[in-house]
Amino acid sequence: MSKTSELRAKDVAALEKEVSDLLKAHFGLRMQKATQQLTNHTQLGNTKRDIARVKTIIAEKKRAAK
Repeated sequence: MSKTSELRAKDVAALEKEVSDLLKAHFGLRMQKATQQLTNHTQLGNTKRDIARVKTIIAEKKRAAK
């Protein structure tokens, strides 16, 4: 996952694509967990945190644009 400083350098459209990609990855991890194929359960929490981080930066950028 990108560092916060790298995320802040991106524009809103790129960040929204990043959220979309992370949501797909998170869904895949949840399916792996459901079928008991997931070995590293910390990936789920990390992905959720990354999604929240990107959404927060999107909100900050939208607020700053107003």
